[in-house]
Amino acid sequence: MPELEKLTVGALETNCYVIGSGDRALVIDPGDEANKITDLLNRNNWKLDYVINTHGHADHIGGNYQLKKLGAQILIHPADAGMLNDPQKNLSQFTGGEFLTGPAADNLLQEGDWSWQEEEIKIIHTPGHTPGGICLLWGDWLFSGDTLFAGGVGRTDLPGGNMEDLIASIREKLFKLPGDIKVFPGHGPETTIGFEVENNPFI
Repeated sequence: MPELEKLTVGALETNCYVIGSGDRALVIDPGDEANKITDLLNRNNWKLDYVINTHGHADHIGGNYQLKKLGAQILIHPADAGMLNDPQKNLSQFTGGEFLTGPAADNLLQEGDWSWQEEEIKIIHTPGHTPGGICLLWGDWLFSGDTLFAGGVGRTDLPGGNMEDLIASIREKLFKLPGDIKVFPGHGPETTIGFEVENNPFI
């Protein structure tokens, strides 16, 4: 398996995941503090290939601009792609920080299999928190963005949110996965699918 590093970034304490394989890396949800991410890349001598945004909210895309300068491609689901350069849609207009107006996506991730560095990664479309929310299944790792948390689920009271869709995404897609899958959420501690099936009070 590749190497996995977690950084907590930004005012909302977003979990940013940096995965290295050989001398290459990809970053999931660089919400802010891109300097912390680039420092980690430099310490490991990793060249950044991709930035994957699990969805388009400001606290998950704030580092895109600086990481794009390293030559990385920005990837997101097509239903959330318009959020990357619209401060109203990505909510940066309302957070009191910098208005985020890009960069735009270089490529779009649809549900299905995707590969990087000979690693097979399954893209799972999980609408509910946002229309284009995705989770990434990588071996026995699930990067769940703001779809599923330890003991919680993503908010649906923001523009584009839908609780019915969110619960369906979790029940019909995530909870069908093996119980020993480790869940790395967009905020808070890790958990497992099995624990959430048995204990998550929202499902």
